Amino acid sequence: MDIDEYDVVVAGAGTAGCYAAATIANEGLDVVIVERKDAEEAGHIACGDALKGADAFPEAIPKDRLEPAFTNTGVDHGRFEIPQEDTILEIPVPGELAVIDRWEYGRQIISGAEDAGVDFHYDTVINDVVQDETGRVRGLNAVRNGDPVTYATDVVIDGAGSLSLLQDKADFEGTTFDTNVRYSQFCSAYREIVDVPEPVEWDDALVFKATDRAAGYLWYFPRTATEINAGLGFQMTEEPMQLVESLKKDLRDRPEFEGAEVRDKLGAALPTRRPYDSAVAPGYMAVGDAAGHVNPTTGGGIAGAAYAGKYAGEQAVKAISDGDVSEENLWRYNTRVMDHFGGRYAGLDVYNVLATAVDVDDLMGLLASLPGEKLAEALYEGSTSMSFGLKVKAAIKSFGYWGTIRNFYQTKSLADELIGHYDEYPTSPAAMANWTRERDAIMDRVYETTGADAKY
Repeated sequence: MDIDEYDVVVAGAGTAGCYAAATIANEGLDVVIVERKDAEEAGHIACGDALKGADAFPEAIPKDRLEPAFTNTGVDHGRFEIPQEDTILEIPVPGELAVIDRWEYGRQIISGAEDAGVDFHYDTVINDVVQDETGRVRGLNAVRNGDPVTYATDVVIDGAGSLSLLQDKADFEGTTFDTNVRYSQFCSAYREIVDVPEPVEWDDALVFKATDRAAGYLWYFPRTATEINAGLGFQMTEEPMQLVESLKKDLRDRPEFEGAEVRDKLGAALPTRRPYDSAVAPGYMAVGDAAGHVNPTTGGGIAGAAYAGKYAGEQAVKAISDGDVSEENLWRYNTRVMDHFGGRYAGLDVYNVLATAVDVDDLMGLLASLPGEKLAEALYEGSTSMSFGLKVKAAIKSFGYWGTIRNFYQTKSLADELIGHYDEYPTSPAAMANWTRERDAIMDRVYETTGADAKY
């Protein structure tokens, strides 16, 4: 069996993996990305194609490298269609927003990582994680182009996506690595790239539409005025074919899609859960979807993955320089993720919990009654506030949904409290047990208030 030695081995050529590897290579270390797809298919990932915050991406891959993938930079708001209320909500989206060609974006970040000095091994299927007698991760066993190979390394960075196989293979006993992970915390996504004969009127908006179940929604994101990413997201606990039929029926019923041609179909899984409590173990870090680094209310994960890759790459470089790749010495990666976006995403997840316990018609009625700018804050920031005047107006509009709106504001208070608790995320693994105990007590009150089943 061949043995390939690298300072760092990264699993997966997605956003998190490429940014992690480029960050490491830029510091002069030897790093390889192992990718199960071939060179042509690498970067071809099911995605809504909406990208928020690209103006502030990490510098490991130059921003101008991404520009060829930007197909629509004119989008500036969300358009929420609520047929139950015969309402369309136009909701501003804070920050820079664009729609991209995800496959082209994938090619560009791979090319940018190559320019930084990253090696790529395609057609490589990982089948095991190598650990020593202490539990420290030492490498990976894989099959490359049909031949077995072992990768020996100081640090493995797991960017292998949702429900990563590596986490099934590794033994995390005795570490803080989050193993409280199950399929019901994830969403299945399916999307089609559709060419329409005439320009759509809403090419400046990201269009969302609820299905008849709270656990699913449709999206229409315009790559251009005539090239639409039409997709569906739904919790894995739902029956997939029934919800895929919801998308197909809506496509048939929308006049702007008459005579449309479908060019590409693809599905994937993504986390609709809080970020992993800890994504490190001795010699091992998880990044991006593999660590729950996705906004659980919108499904947006590109920006979070890029920064998780940067933070993991920088911590890997430091740990290798120190000659210490222990959980303790990798821990700062966790704190940087939580400080940047992890706590906010955990707060947003509380609204997902609420949605599982609310009747879909009541939920849509509630959304239709709230001011659009406040919905935007809730969707992207995890918290919102309203003046007395706005509260009065919302109360008048929401007559008939007061029970639901009261539940929403009670849940909002708990989401705020949870975000505050994440501001106190521990600075070392030794303090993790007490912090987790207090966090779980807040979540118990979330379940009690919403009436939802426990998610974790």
